[in-house]
Amino acid sequence: MARRRALTVCSVPGCPEYTAAGRCDDHRREADARRGTARQRGYGRGHEAFRRAVLARDPVCVLCCTAPSLHADHHPLSRRELVDAGLDPDEPKRGRGLCQPCHSRETAQHQPGGWNR
Repeated sequence: MARRRALTVCSVPGCPEYTAAGRCDDHRREADARRGTARQRGYGRGHEAFRRAVLARDPVCVLCCTAPSLHADHHPLSRRELVDAGLDPDEPKRGRGLCQPCHSRETAQHQPGGWNR
């Protein structure tokens, strides 16, 4: 029998709605709308070619060396830092392939609070 997760109050201060985790559906939709589309965040056509090239070059996560790569992570500079330096962020040599857990850990470590700072 599947275990049910306990419901918690939405993480947005003052919101009384219960949710399985994090934000309630309304606040999750609002956050996604503020975030913008991938194109608005700077991910154009070149990014998909970057992603394909990095994942083809690094089919296994370069950090844990056990799981398949699912994310093309900009490294050692972030996409934002590359753009600010006038460098092409869609050049595959500026990326590495990471699995989901490693990508989440690296993002949390190097971008606390995400990009909305």
